[in-house]
Amino acid sequence: MRKILLSSIIIIIGITFIGRLSYLQIFRFSPNQVMEDPAIKAIYDYPERGYIYDRNDKLLVGNDPAYDVMVIPREVKPLDTLEFCGLLGIDKEKFIKSLKKAKTYSSRLPSVLVHQLSKEDYARLQEKMRKYTGFYIQKRSLRYYDTSSGANVLGYISEVNERDLAKNKYYIQGELTGRTGVEKQYEELLRGRKGVQYIQKDRFNRDIGPYKNGSLDTLPIQGKQISLTIDKVLQEYGEKLMVGKRGGIVALEPSTGEILSMISGPTYDPSLLVGRQRSKNYTKLYNDTIANPTWDRSILAQQPPGSPFKALNALIALQEGVIDENTTIRCYNGFYVGRKKRGCHCGGGLRNMNSGIHKSCNAYFAGAFRKIYDKYKSTDDGMDVWEKHMKSFGLGNYLGYDLPYGQKGRIPSKEYYDKWYGDNRWSSSFIISNSIGQGEVLATPIQLANMMSAIANRGHYFTPHILKKIEGKNIVNPKYTEPKHTTIERKHFAPVIEGLADVYRKGTARWVQIPGIEVAGKTGTAENFTKIDGVRTQLTDHSVFVAFAPVNNPQIAIAVYIENGYYGSRYAGHIASLMIEKYIKGEVTLKNLEKKMLEKTLEHEYAKPYSGKEFKINEYVW
Repeated sequence: MRKILLSSIIIIIGITFIGRLSYLQIFRFSPNQVMEDPAIKAIYDYPERGYIYDRNDKLLVGNDPAYDVMVIPREVKPLDTLEFCGLLGIDKEKFIKSLKKAKTYSSRLPSVLVHQLSKEDYARLQEKMRKYTGFYIQKRSLRYYDTSSGANVLGYISEVNERDLAKNKYYIQGELTGRTGVEKQYEELLRGRKGVQYIQKDRFNRDIGPYKNGSLDTLPIQGKQISLTIDKVLQEYGEKLMVGKRGGIVALEPSTGEILSMISGPTYDPSLLVGRQRSKNYTKLYNDTIANPTWDRSILAQQPPGSPFKALNALIALQEGVIDENTTIRCYNGFYVGRKKRGCHCGGGLRNMNSGIHKSCNAYFAGAFRKIYDKYKSTDDGMDVWEKHMKSFGLGNYLGYDLPYGQKGRIPSKEYYDKWYGDNRWSSSFIISNSIGQGEVLATPIQLANMMSAIANRGHYFTPHILKKIEGKNIVNPKYTEPKHTTIERKHFAPVIEGLADVYRKGTARWVQIPGIEVAGKTGTAENFTKIDGVRTQLTDHSVFVAFAPVNNPQIAIAVYIENGYYGSRYAGHIASLMIEKYIKGEVTLKNLEKKMLEKTLEHEYAKPYSGKEFKINEYVW
């Protein structure tokens, strides 16, 4: 009986061990277990990164072959360091530092010793690599740009860092990942999947053949081809117009929310961040804290929107029923807040909605703004209503676009003012500057372009986005295809749009009309102040312009913001008109204006003392 019991126990234990080992070997196997085995070496095969095209299938980003020198530290044998460094084009100190970094990461896993050899360097080195045990050459692909524009949109790729490695186990040291822009946002689509071959090694560390006869090996899968909503021609044209100027331009297609161009000036050629000079070039660009070429002004610059904001206050006043299009308000070459007069350049007199918009009358919109708040029992109630209307246009929050970063601007709330003035201790006169796009209101260029899309569509917009196709197939994502409705009824948009059209016909933008295209737009001039040695000092004004066209069949909505651009129709208005004509007609007939904008720069303004410093805006804008 005891013998039977003992035999049974031994059999049960044996079956348990065999079952457990089988489970671990068959069902719980993972590539990580192979990588933990010192007798197995992994050789990776990297796919080409996905190509990037514009909305018209024009190539933006492709690939060029490149070669990395890899090292497996524990396999390195004594070598002629100086000779090897000479072949690699690096000094001994760089070699020692890179080898030490590789050992720290892993003594048995491959690491990059030297990045991105050229084809010429590779050809010279390849035939001599047999002399250097523990080193081998890994073929990769580098980005090739078929455009010198769109650096802020396309982004760049760079080597993964310790944070990337800890966050995502897919990567190993030396691999590349999207760092900004589209390259970052759609990294998983663009990178594809690397292949791997497992090699069995004997006790003398010699290769003896594929592990498990190659049953675990995988082939690389190329990154997916994607098409962006960007118009390559329009993007390149806009960047030419921005040479010598600082600011942002965003153009959208109102009927879809597709981003047609997204320009930040000054910018840089994206090819500067490719190859062995990438780190050096990036450091130079990043350290330019005056021009800030790596700072994307199109989605990061938060500025008071100025007079373009008046259109929204007109819509809110109409929706709240406190005015109609015939309501008149008198302008005394400005308006009074208590005994203090705020200025206006419209010429004074009685203003209705149409003349208030196309002449950009500050007094008219200050009066309409007060009427909104006077409708309610308390300022808090009025503020809640005003804030809700404004945010329905996508202001004061992230729009939800498919880009990896941005700023949300600001639409102040009652809580915001309570912190400054105290609860129930402020009124509409305290915040009257919000009536003309000043005060505490902030917006980015992409938010202003989206605001104009909502007006162009008479009450709705589509979330701005930049991805159009994957592998040639259109993207159908409810996030970007379902309209977002504002709180303003459709019937109220007609008189406001008529006023915006008259801005071009007979108002502040009549000098930049486009032959054959009816445009609705609004100029803005933001006064620019800063403190110099404790003294409030006025600098050159900023130029703002928003528009959409054609009025009755909008194909493009655009926002242009030019730092130190004097006034709305001088730089921003001119550039917006050229961009609109270029997109709709495919050519520009305003040749004299084009020549002027291509040649004119504002470098003399930016060279002035303190021009690169942060600024504060005056209490009002035109």
